[in-house]
Amino acid sequence: MDYPIWNPAIGGGVLIGIVAILHVVVSHFAIGGGITLGILETLAVRNGDRAFRELARRGSWLLVLVSTVFGAISGVAIWFTIGLVQPAATSSLIHTFVWGWAIEWGFFLLEIVTALAYVATWDKVRPRTHLVLIWLYAFAAFMSLVVIQGILAFMLTPGRWIATGSFWDGFLNPSYVPGLVFRTGACLLLAGGYLTLSALREKDRGARARAVRLLSAISVAGAALAALGGLWWERSLPDGVTRFFLGAKPLLASLAATRHLVLWALAVSAALFLLTALLPRLQNWGLAVVTLLAAFAVLGGYERLREGSRKPFVIRDQMFSNGVLVTEIDRLNRDGILSKARWGPLERAGKAETGRAVFRAECSTCHTLDGYLGIRKIVEPMDADLATMFLTALRDDGAAWKALRAGDGTAKPGYPTMPPFVGTDAELDALARYLVSLNAPKVAEAPRAR
Repeated sequence: MDYPIWNPAIGGGVLIGIVAILHVVVSHFAIGGGITLGILETLAVRNGDRAFRELARRGSWLLVLVSTVFGAISGVAIWFTIGLVQPAATSSLIHTFVWGWAIEWGFFLLEIVTALAYVATWDKVRPRTHLVLIWLYAFAAFMSLVVIQGILAFMLTPGRWIATGSFWDGFLNPSYVPGLVFRTGACLLLAGGYLTLSALREKDRGARARAVRLLSAISVAGAALAALGGLWWERSLPDGVTRFFLGAKPLLASLAATRHLVLWALAVSAALFLLTALLPRLQNWGLAVVTLLAAFAVLGGYERLREGSRKPFVIRDQMFSNGVLVTEIDRLNRDGILSKARWGPLERAGKAETGRAVFRAECSTCHTLDGYLGIRKIVEPMDADLATMFLTALRDDGAAWKALRAGDGTAKPGYPTMPPFVGTDAELDALARYLVSLNAPKVAEAPRAR
């Protein structure tokens, strides 16, 4: 909010979600693919298995082209997108985990170097030397996950960090290990799906069947590990989070549906991998693509569930999705929201009204005008009095949010999926009038005299 607001038409959250999911289904293959290629080449070297060695060779090119190239580009796209949509949260994560980011980037650099060296040295170095390269790559890729998982988990379950501000309390948060177990399983699940596409290029039916059986075994093990990690992850979340998507009447039905999607996708992908392992006649491109898409749904659904469970925060119990800190509520109620939005006075000096500036500061991170969560349709049945009552109720939730952050488990905000309204009475009135004006009938322009 201290920065100018960027409002893409599809909604900032949707844009981040699209870029992030494209990245994770590739970056997790980069991790699981390294481990799986290490297993393949280890068996090839130990047993002199030509088919496994050729599969590892083909898979290495897939690994470099898909993960190292597209993964790196989409990773940069994530930084670019979150920096524009959530600049305050991005700055907070950088300042909190600066050395964690530095370590992760170090492992990523090692990952890139070893991946390129691995591809470039086929038949140019001794097999055991070549084997060292892929396992070094697998180590670097997995350690990159170990580091980044701590930061991702922190955003949902900061744990004791809220009270201590300690790097390690934030990094080793309650959902860190369960999430790491889930992601490791998802990495192996995806690796089997990707590399099966390479295995199907093998012309020898017997060798192809052996390769698919091995990859299916790795993927089924990954699915089992992901299921264990996912259920453990759910148990690590506080009640205030799980009631969004668990129980007979979840607060967000869409998140409950997403959880069911993840569980079904896990079951379907594991079942398809078992079928292709047991029935060689099913080893074809069509079923392999369907299986890979089911694996994509597992990881994509989990990311949607994890991100949605943070509502109404971007960093839970610290920063709301609009950039307002829980600790700022009292000051902003006294001084006004536009005292924090430094661009506000400049905008109001032009044609825009105060209400529009308040909307952009408090609401536009989640709501567009007519697109995703379009505010015009939401407020259509409201008049000025009703809009004022609704915003006043949101303001009253400020005390509950502060109590919740302090660890009071009995505190229950009236609108748990929305940030509280903060600002002066004049700003509240201006926002209410602006919202009602969005659906006001337009006065026809008088015809010009000829």
